[in-house]
Amino acid sequence: MCQLFIDADPALWASQTRSFRMDGMVTSVRLEDMFWRTLEVIGARDDLSVPQLLHKLYNESLDAGHDVGNFTSFLRVCCMRYLDLQLRGLIPVEEHVNLAILPAEDILRIEAEARRKPV
Repeated sequence: MCQLFIDADPALWASQTRSFRMDGMVTSVRLEDMFWRTLEVIGARDDLSVPQLLHKLYNESLDAGHDVGNFTSFLRVCCMRYLDLQLRGLIPVEEHVNLAILPAEDILRIEAEARRKPV
């Protein structure tokens, strides 16, 4: 079982720091390549570059009252959540479908209901 992970391309977990401008300030984020690739796909689905996506995620998180003190961890969770939502069939895997048009409230409600059901 572990061979699937151990023998994967080591470049997937190689870290890369990218800098971008957010509200006039230069910000740097260090993530593994696999997360950068996932963020590129997420952004492309709504015609956003990675810096535009990160800026949007950051500002909307603040607007929602979230503490984004560990923004890098938040981004990793966003990537995992994106893949998990696809695997569970809650968002389409087809990359031409914009994420912004999906019924977020319905998806969140379905998730909440699933968490309440006994396993």
